[in-house]
Amino acid sequence: MASGSTNGTRQPVTQLEWARQGVVTDAMRRVAEREALDPELIRAEVARGRLIIPANIHHLADSLDPMGVGLACSVKINANIGNSAVTSNIEEEVKKLHMAVHYGADTVMDLSTGGEIPEIRKAIIHASPVPLGTVPIYEAVTRVRRIEDLTPELLLQVITEQAEQGVDYMTIHAGILLEHLPLATNRITGIVSRGGSLLAQWMSVHRAQNPLYEHFDEISDILRQHDVSYSLGDSLRPGCLADASDAAQLAELKTLGELTQRSWDKGVQVMIEGPGHVPMDQLEANVKLQQRYCQEAPFYTLGPLVTDVAPGYDHITSAIGAAMVGWYGSSLLCYVTPKEHLGLPNEHDVRAGVIAYKIAAHAADVARGRKGSRERDDALSRARFSFDWEQQFALSLDPETAKSMHDETLPDGFFKEAKFCSMCGPKFCSMRISQTATKAMARPGDGEGRAGEAAAPEEAPVHGH
Repeated sequence: MASGSTNGTRQPVTQLEWARQGVVTDAMRRVAEREALDPELIRAEVARGRLIIPANIHHLADSLDPMGVGLACSVKINANIGNSAVTSNIEEEVKKLHMAVHYGADTVMDLSTGGEIPEIRKAIIHASPVPLGTVPIYEAVTRVRRIEDLTPELLLQVITEQAEQGVDYMTIHAGILLEHLPLATNRITGIVSRGGSLLAQWMSVHRAQNPLYEHFDEISDILRQHDVSYSLGDSLRPGCLADASDAAQLAELKTLGELTQRSWDKGVQVMIEGPGHVPMDQLEANVKLQQRYCQEAPFYTLGPLVTDVAPGYDHITSAIGAAMVGWYGSSLLCYVTPKEHLGLPNEHDVRAGVIAYKIAAHAADVARGRKGSRERDDALSRARFSFDWEQQFALSLDPETAKSMHDETLPDGFFKEAKFCSMCGPKFCSMRISQTATKAMARPGDGEGRAGEAAAPEEAPVHGH
């Protein structure tokens, strides 16, 4: 459990520090309102470290609508956006942001690695009502000629600049240590984390410990000043099924548990990033290990992808894993788009990834038995049985697609209220037949016709033979 200390008598800054003081902040009240929970429960969960509210004080004063990540809350999803060294366009990234938020992303990460990174980030922060995350080492690398030219001073400088700009949470790859590197040498895909691979090269060249680990307390002091949450990076996450749950991954996870406590001791909120490719039979064990080693700090998982054989469809392979780990206890699901492993996603890929993960998160909430989660499913089912098409569309996670698919095959206006769709047509619609049979059974004297003869549907004439 998080320490009760607030580092002496200094004035609280972070949501964690306020919660420990027994104060329910405006941000906590807003989270409670959004989650339909008691504000005191939100405060207690934040104080315990089991729930975070990623809310940089500068973003909170600008455009941020606070949200919570933790076991007490609904399962959340993150959408990654950002350019690459090959393509850079501020307008395109803002468009991706709007697309992600419109379709339901709860947080967004800017993973830009090229162009005017600070300008892109500034535009995104100002336009974003949801928390924004970054990976500071990406920008730091763009400022040096070679990876080995990185210095602790430069890393701290970039972290400071991003915190001052309003970034709400940062992926800090402080858990990968020099002694961990030999553990990854026999993997099929090696180190697939960008930040992890950059630090591995730096440590290998300098034969020195990870500077983010060595300077962790200094980083914590910077983050605390602006209430930036840690997203402790999983540098040694598996990049294929064969590498899942290996010694390298678990060694880093134990270090992340140590860093979790050090974050709490500094008054900094923290969540833990989790594995990328894991077979379904290992998912529950992975979540339980994280919860044990990291004392139930919120778990933020990429996927996981449960098979490696579907390039172009990894929003599906990963959504399967995401639904399962959400059920088992992950709090934030990082989406994967159809372009994963293949290219930089465009706005259409962002949409596909977000929708896949909204489905996964909702399925996880239903499986968890979260209060109110099933109500939407049941309401849609009732609308489906009564052929209330407009209500079905309104309750859908993607109403636009549901409506367009229905209208595509029944374009005439008459069919907008038809008691069937084009899959079965009027004669073979099981729900229409069921309704007719139920009505017949309810009428006295009915049901005495010839045995085995089903009642004909009452509406819409059937043309043809």
